[in-house]
Amino acid sequence: MPRAISEINAEHLERVRAWYDEAAARPYPASLAYRTILAHYYGLLISPDSSVLEVGCGSGELLGRLRARRKVGIDLSKRQIEAARGHAPDCEFHVQAAETLELGERFDVIVVSDTLNFAADVQQVLEGLHSVSHPGTRLIINYPSALWRPVFALARGLGLKATEPPSSWLSTPDLLGLMALAGWEALVVQPRILVPMRALGIGPFVNRWLAPVLPWFCATAFCVARTVRARETGPLTVSVVIPARNEAGNIEAAVLRTPDMGAGTELIFVEGHSKDNTWEEIERVAREHPERRIKTLRQGGQGKGDAVREGFAAAEGDLFIILDADLTVPPEEMPKFYAAIVSGRAEFANGSRLVYPMEKDAMRFLNMCANKTFGILFTWILGQPLKDTLCGTKVLRRADYERIVANRAYFGDFDPFGDFDLLFGAARLNMKIVDVPVRYRDRTYGSTNIHRWRHGWLLLRMVLFAARKLKFV
Repeated sequence: MPRAISEINAEHLERVRAWYDEAAARPYPASLAYRTILAHYYGLLISPDSSVLEVGCGSGELLGRLRARRKVGIDLSKRQIEAARGHAPDCEFHVQAAETLELGERFDVIVVSDTLNFAADVQQVLEGLHSVSHPGTRLIINYPSALWRPVFALARGLGLKATEPPSSWLSTPDLLGLMALAGWEALVVQPRILVPMRALGIGPFVNRWLAPVLPWFCATAFCVARTVRARETGPLTVSVVIPARNEAGNIEAAVLRTPDMGAGTELIFVEGHSKDNTWEEIERVAREHPERRIKTLRQGGQGKGDAVREGFAAAEGDLFIILDADLTVPPEEMPKFYAAIVSGRAEFANGSRLVYPMEKDAMRFLNMCANKTFGILFTWILGQPLKDTLCGTKVLRRADYERIVANRAYFGDFDPFGDFDLLFGAARLNMKIVDVPVRYRDRTYGSTNIHRWRHGWLLLRMVLFAARKLKFV
C-alpha cells in the first residue's frame, strides 16, 4: 500500500508537481553539461551490471547517461516523465512521488540527484527507499553545497540556470542525521565539481586535479550509504588462505592454532618458492592432521598477491580469510573477523596492528611511522577510515571477492602484495570497510620477506596509483 502523507506535505508536493509540469521539458545547455559531469562521477560509483533506480529523475538526462543493466526512474511530474521517455528510451519511467514510492522491485543502486531538497518529508522519503532495496543496495545522493547558494541565485538571475520551486537546503550534517533516523549508514561523503560546466575545456581539468584538494569549495557532494538492516545469513563455510614462503617452522602451529569457524573451515597453504623445507613441512602436516581439511598448492607465479589469488581460486568456502604464515597476527584472532562479516557490521574486515600495544620486536619504529602515514593517506583517498593498510589479514565474502574480480580491469594487475588489489576493489564497489584491531606478535621463526626501502618505494607508488584512480578522476 502507498504510504500516507500529511495534508501539509501533500500541499507542498502539489506545488512542486505543478511547477515541474509547467517547466520547460528541454533543460538549459548549462544544465545538460552539468548532468554530463554528474554522469561521469556516478559512472565511477555504479557497476555496469547493476540495476538502478533514480528518484526524482526529471526528464531523464542523467539516468539516460548512466551505464547499467536496468534503469528505472520515477518523478512526480507527468510532463517530465513524458519527456524522459523520449530522451531515454532504454529506461523505464513511472509517475510517482518519492514519499509514496511503490514499485514491487528491489534495486542494486538508488540514485537521488539534486532533488532531495524538494522532498516534502526527507525522512519519509529515505525510509520508503527500504522498500526498493536489498541488503547489498547502495544509496547514492548528490546534493548542492550551501556555499554555492548565491552562485546559483546569480546564475538563475542571468538566465543560465532554471528557476526552482521552494526547497530546503540540506547541509551534510542535516543529511547524515536524517539518514541515521531513516535506517541508512553513510559510507563515504565526497565533495566534487568545482566548475559545473565545460568552460572551454578548463572545467574537466579543474574538476579532476583541483577539486580533490579544495573540497570545501565544491559545488556538490556525493554521499554513498547502505541500509543498516542486518545482512546476517547464518553460519558460513570458511576458507583460510595461508601464503607461505620460507616459513617451515610455522606451518604446524598455523594448523593447530587456527580455530574451526562457522559451518566448517578449510586451510589452503600456498607455498611460494621457498629456500627452506616449507613445502615438505606443509605436506607432512597435511598428512598428519587428517582431522583438518587442508589443501596444499605450489605457487605458479611470484609474490604474495599472486599466491592469494591462487588460494582464492582453489577455495570452496563462503568466506575468505588471508592469514600470513609468519603468525605475527595470531590465528586465534580469526573469529573476530568472521563475526564482523557474518553480523553485517562489515563487508570487508581489515586487520589493524596499530591499536593495541605490540611486542617489542614486532615492528621497527620507521616501519610503524610508515604504516601510520600510509593509513592517513589511504583514508583520504578511499574516503573510509583505515588505520593499517599493510596488515596481511583481510576477510570478505566469496560473492564480494567475485565482484572485485569482475571489476578488476579498472585497476589492472598492479599489486604484488595483494592487499591493495582487495582494498581498492572494495572501495570502488562502495563496500563497508572496517578495521579489526589485533595483537601483533614477534616472529618466532625465520625472517621477514619485506624489504623496507624497496617495498616502501612500491607502496609510495601505490598511493599515487590509488589517488589517480580513485581521487583525481
